[in-house]
Amino acid sequence: MKVGILGSGSVGKALGLGFTTLGHEVMMGSREPERDDVTEWRKKTGGKGKSGTFTNAAIFGEIAILATAWSGTQNAIRIAKPENLAGKVVIDTTNPLDFSGPGKPPTLAVAGSDSAGERVQQWIPQGRVVKAFNHVGNTHMFRPQFPGGPPDMFIAGNDDAAKLEVGKVLEAFGWPKPIDLGGIAASRYIEPLAMVWILHYFQTGNGGHAFKLLRQ
Repeated sequence: MKVGILGSGSVGKALGLGFTTLGHEVMMGSREPERDDVTEWRKKTGGKGKSGTFTNAAIFGEIAILATAWSGTQNAIRIAKPENLAGKVVIDTTNPLDFSGPGKPPTLAVAGSDSAGERVQQWIPQGRVVKAFNHVGNTHMFRPQFPGGPPDMFIAGNDDAAKLEVGKVLEAFGWPKPIDLGGIAASRYIEPLAMVWILHYFQTGNGGHAFKLLRQ
């Protein structure tokens, strides 16, 4: 499978390395495709990872991953061109974080009756957007290892078939069957869950935590 990743930060690199480890081809889209850290990431992929522009990645991918900082998300989609993502599964990993408070944890810039997931679906109207991977640290996105077993992933999206495809990705990445919360509007609740993860991280300085839904 060919995977296009929009974003060359820690999340994009972690997911990209996961896909290449599983044998998939990855194109990482960046504003600076030849930046030193992107070049180093390509070396780690054993030849299965490439880098290019946002447009290159959007065209390349049979499936797309949106892994940008929220402040640059809309512009990245504009550069990639929404029509290049039409009909494709787009995994939205973004959280609408506002870092304007110096020395303090971020807050949600979009919340309540709106969400980043809903805005992404509006910006890619013909894309099959699924919110996932936004409420776990990037070091645990691929093959998470916890003493209590694998954590759970909550997802949301309007396209049921797209969510089934994302479920297959999650299974291959070492996650159990995802917990489907419904349409993309459920991002209004999954994104605040990411804030719980972030606040605990700021309190402990440790990213070794994730969520698990306990069942009877």
